[in-house]
Amino acid sequence: MKGKLVYVMGPSGAGKDSLIAWLKDHLPPHLPLHLARRTITRPIRHGDEQHHSVSEQAFALLHQAQAFALDWQANGLRYGVRHDELAPLHRGKWVLINGSRAYLPQAVAKFPHLTVVHVTASLDVLRQRLLARGRETPEMVEARVRRALVFRAPAHAIEVRNDGHLAEAGAQLVAAFERLRQV
Repeated sequence: MKGKLVYVMGPSGAGKDSLIAWLKDHLPPHLPLHLARRTITRPIRHGDEQHHSVSEQAFALLHQAQAFALDWQANGLRYGVRHDELAPLHRGKWVLINGSRAYLPQAVAKFPHLTVVHVTASLDVLRQRLLARGRETPEMVEARVRRALVFRAPAHAIEVRNDGHLAEAGAQLVAAFERLRQV
């Protein structure tokens, strides 16, 4: 089986982290998927994705040492995927990266054959989820919703709607992976 790099992206509030966590618990055993662990300049909080938490200074040193296969900035944080997280590709596994919409062009330039998954939800659902988090002002939430409105995923992207039950979105994603597996 040939390895595939799967790049999951979507607006804040679309439920990417929840969908990836669901996938970890419900992935059929015949799908060889490795969930790449990101390095982030954010402390680990309860309920967060499992990531390597580093300071800005440590991230800068890792970047300077070319430790990252992919790295970007978003929402005041720095994110990176280390080269060793992509090693399963060479063993025929699929590697899933929780990426950024803004970084997609650079990711495609580095990995032209990556599979893009765009997780999204209606603007009302995005707004409700972001407001429920309580991390941002209503004005900041509206700015995020507007960015989601104008973003256009590439035509070849797998679109996963996450408006309802998480299991429904998860089933959409697993079905897409099953189709990809046949290619």
